[in-house]
Amino acid sequence: MNNILLLGANGQLGRSFLEHPELSKLGNVIAASRDGTRLDGGPAEVADLSSPATLLALLEKVQPTIVINTAAYTAVDRAEQEESLATTVNGEAVAVVARWAATHHALVVHYSTDYVFDGQATAPYPAHAATAPLGAYGRSKLAGEQALQASGTAYLLFRTAWVYAPHGHNFLRTMLRLGADREELRVVADQYGAPTSTDTIVNATLAALTAWQDADAKQRAAMQGIHHLVASGHTSWHGFASAIFEKAHARGLLPRIPRVLPITTAEYPTPAKRPAWSVLDNRSFQQWFGHALADWQEGLDHVIDTLAKQVR
Repeated sequence: MNNILLLGANGQLGRSFLEHPELSKLGNVIAASRDGTRLDGGPAEVADLSSPATLLALLEKVQPTIVINTAAYTAVDRAEQEESLATTVNGEAVAVVARWAATHHALVVHYSTDYVFDGQATAPYPAHAATAPLGAYGRSKLAGEQALQASGTAYLLFRTAWVYAPHGHNFLRTMLRLGADREELRVVADQYGAPTSTDTIVNATLAALTAWQDADAKQRAAMQGIHHLVASGHTSWHGFASAIFEKAHARGLLPRIPRVLPITTAEYPTPAKRPAWSVLDNRSFQQWFGHALADWQEGLDHVIDTLAKQVR
């Protein structure tokens, strides 16, 4: 039986893992959060990635055969002033976990981001495309990727993008809040990506882990590496917002559909520069793990349905 250590249990992705009934079928799940508590009141260990050296005691105690790292520093703009902290959490802590896993023959499942790219492409980025992060957050996540690759451990590294969930802090929940209060919103229309729900990520990760467990050593060596785990298709933030409002109104979550005006990135300046093109090529994931990644609108339908059920 596997011991599965889930880091970042209270984050939006960690919460979606804990809510999924299939995770426990893969092994004994030990959840860990920064303060050792869980939002759902369940048991949790302490895993503070801002203090990487403290992780070794947890790893020795739990003796995981699989580590799923959903923990990260994700404050993109604040990272411009806190790059050292972002790099500690997203880079150095990953190195500590990966080195332990290498010597204890454990598998590390880790998540990275579209921010490792500069966004200058015009076609979906394949997993092997050259990285060139534009800011501190992207540099910190790239440091984690490089640490994992250099560690010698078995790993599956899934880059994702535009992540949202029915819980936590994300674009969808911000739009629903603003859309309920305002007649009109201005949303950036010249940045492109694939909105990807945490349910999409969890289902795909569990499919990948099942494929890994069923594979022999040669197949695992081929599977190991970086894969792009995002929904299929793409849109702009403006397109995503418009779809959110249309679907939320149709399910009774909003009394009306606000006007959504397209603006440019230049009209909405932020401390951190965003990639203009964040579309990732997910075909290799689907081929290697035999798991289809549906269009982003399908994932959005599922999340809106979940929210609609919660208010009934």
